[in-house]
Amino acid sequence: MTTSPRRAWALALCATVLAGSLALPTIPAAATAATPSSGLNWRSCEKPGGPAGQECAELSVPVDYRAPHGRQLTLAVSRLRSDRPAARRGTLLLIPGGPGGSGLGELQQKGTALRGQMAGAYDLVSFDPRGVGGSTTANCRLRADDRDLVGMRAWPDADGAITENLIRSRRIAEACDRHGGPVLRSMSTANEVRDIDRLRQALGEDRLSAWGVSYGTYVGAVYAQKYPARTDRWVLDSSGDPDPERVERGWLANMARGADDRFPDFAAWAADPSRAKGERLAEHPEDVRPLFLRLAAELDRKPKESTTPGFPLTGNRLRQALQMALYDDSSFPQLAQLIQAARQPDGHPALPAALARPLPQADAAATIATICNDARWPAAIPPYRRAVALDRARHPLTAGMPVNVAACTFWKDAPADNPTRITADGPSTILMVQNLRDPSTPYAGALKMRQALGDRARLVTVGHGGHGVYLDNGNACSDRTVTTFLTTGKRPQRDVHCADGTRNAG
Repeated sequence: MTTSPRRAWALALCATVLAGSLALPTIPAAATAATPSSGLNWRSCEKPGGPAGQECAELSVPVDYRAPHGRQLTLAVSRLRSDRPAARRGTLLLIPGGPGGSGLGELQQKGTALRGQMAGAYDLVSFDPRGVGGSTTANCRLRADDRDLVGMRAWPDADGAITENLIRSRRIAEACDRHGGPVLRSMSTANEVRDIDRLRQALGEDRLSAWGVSYGTYVGAVYAQKYPARTDRWVLDSSGDPDPERVERGWLANMARGADDRFPDFAAWAADPSRAKGERLAEHPEDVRPLFLRLAAELDRKPKESTTPGFPLTGNRLRQALQMALYDDSSFPQLAQLIQAARQPDGHPALPAALARPLPQADAAATIATICNDARWPAAIPPYRRAVALDRARHPLTAGMPVNVAACTFWKDAPADNPTRITADGPSTILMVQNLRDPSTPYAGALKMRQALGDRARLVTVGHGGHGVYLDNGNACSDRTVTTFLTTGKRPQRDVHCADGTRNAG
């Protein structure tokens, strides 16, 4: 599995992603003629190293769909035309993760590989959701330390206290209320689903096929629930529990179990005698976990100066680095080197880029807003304290962070739309793919999505660790199953299991 630094940063903030440092296609001034059936003015936006023929356009959508002719915002849209027009059957939409992930970045990163799999069956299209990348953004004007990833994620103090988390979460919520404006308040799953349907109309398609990843699976499931007659072949890759009582807050809470599921993969890797110098942490896999927990506790007491001034390696920064690394085996060497440097008396650990600078204002706003606008979080504080204490005991790798308070606890505006309940009503055109040891969207949560969809879906389980399956973890069985479904419509008659042939590949 390969993960870019941007994707590791993006996936780290919640069960989902943030927009990051991958350069996105820009829309040049010179325009070509609009495609007659699309209503979109497509412009070339090829980037060096990106897919050939990538085009970009802008789509206007209402800030508030209850006032469709009122204020509009702009969505950045991108397309790769089918390279075999005679084989084209429609449009395949890439639904980005997050909240806060960039679809334009995903298309630039994965478009060439996906085009090779689709054999011309689709135009490949994606978009930056409202608030993200090239689309209209918002700004909460947060302090730099409030945009530090370890600050935005509510890691408790070393003794489990959450007083500082409460102060920071309230401050973030108040800043977003003062400065975010209507665009920030409009960022939600419900509006992203409406935006997708507006994009479908602009593309001139009666139905869409789609590939949603991580948070994008929830967006995709909600779209399929709301517009069953407008969905064609639907792939949900790395799903969370869709229970409307648990969206976002529940996804974050599930990450404690996800870390426990996934950590043994890192432990086995870090104890392998074939590891490069500076990467092997212990002789036996069972020794890696206590080593990590001891080191985190030591850094709680005495943080270590890193190579980035002003960003010391604390226990919580180490725990956050672990969360990021568990998404992808290719991040294991960097984590092991960080741990080794932290263990050396004179070592100066080099932090991952995502932990060595604040999040950009727009990225922080997009992630916070969508999570908080989707569902109301409990306002009473004592249950959070109790939950943190219990979770720290059960899941020390995550130290209570997944069940802690957030800015949403103090959010001023009630959700404009109630969360959607996913049901088995609708056509049986959904294929789910899921890693067995996913640190972000654990398998147990994906089973809840599978149960909710009933006979609408089939589930392909991959005996692999990490977040992201199709064209991501090198499993030929799952890749072949998804490609066959998208290109021919053939789907397994029942749920299937794909054995892992790449576990602990270093």
